Amino acid sequence: MTVLEDRIEMADADANTVDLDEWFDRLERMPVPEGFRVEIVGGSVFMTPQRDTHWVIIRRITRALEDRFGMDVKVFSDVRIDFPGYQNGFCPDVALLKDSAKKDDKGHWRYQDVDFVAEVISQGTAQNDYGPKKLAYAEAEVPLYIVADPYQGRCYVHTDPKDGDYENRTPVDFGTDIDLTGTVVDLVLKTDAFPRD
Repeated sequence: MTVLEDRIEMADADANTVDLDEWFDRLERMPVPEGFRVEIVGGSVFMTPQRDTHWVIIRRITRALEDRFGMDVKVFSDVRIDFPGYQNGFCPDVALLKDSAKKDDKGHWRYQDVDFVAEVISQGTAQNDYGPKKLAYAEAEVPLYIVADPYQGRCYVHTDPKDGDYENRTPVDFGTDIDLTGTVVDLVLKTDAFPRD
């Protein structure tokens, strides 16, 4: 099948009858440029390039989790996890899973095992991280969600998911330590080396 035929097939498909596995199978056959991440939010496909600023923040958060929990911690970046809501196949920038997490019968990690998510803002998809993804994480009862925004030089810490949203949102400027003791990660996250865009 050619790329054009594959795109026509995707365009002709009724989004209500195509499941996430089928969408991702089709996307994997397309020539996605290296360094781009693909995810499905509310049935829409988003492709975003990874920038160095983006990666540095992801790496620092991941390293803090590894320092806290050890190298065998189940922490992932850009790995598909399906979340509640209409066709939500997210690839979080950072996802920490419970030690007991196991893949489902389709070979996917389960959202019920996610303890923490961090997303680093990209200009083209910021509305997803602040909107539908935040609500899906709250609906999934992910206890801790952090949005790192290098354009504002600020993180937003979301805690206490209830009724499909987070009850608490705390802004923390880059350069200020984020005290996450008493949360599922139980650490202090340093942001002094988070780069800005």
